[in-house]
Amino acid sequence: MTVAPAELAESQTKIDNPWITVVWNDPINLMSYVTYVFQTYFGYDKTKSEMLMLQVHNAGRAVVSAGGREEMERDVSAMHAYGLWATMAKDGDV
Repeated sequence: MTVAPAELAESQTKIDNPWITVVWNDPINLMSYVTYVFQTYFGYDKTKSEMLMLQVHNAGRAVVSAGGREEMERDVSAMHAYGLWATMAKDGDV
């Protein structure tokens, strides 16, 4: 069976990034602060940071990073240090 390059890339991404970091909405932090955290910690530009912040605000959560387990543990810990509510999960479990 031959695998198309797009299918291979998609399956490789799922294998390489089995864990995700989820930031949850909370009644404490300002939207501008959440945007600031995403820009500062993840290095996202303002547009992407605002889009993720709005997803957290409107949907109650947003996936902000994906990668190996240790990386996601580090990201969750960093979000906690900034005062944000965050968890990690296996990709596809959320």
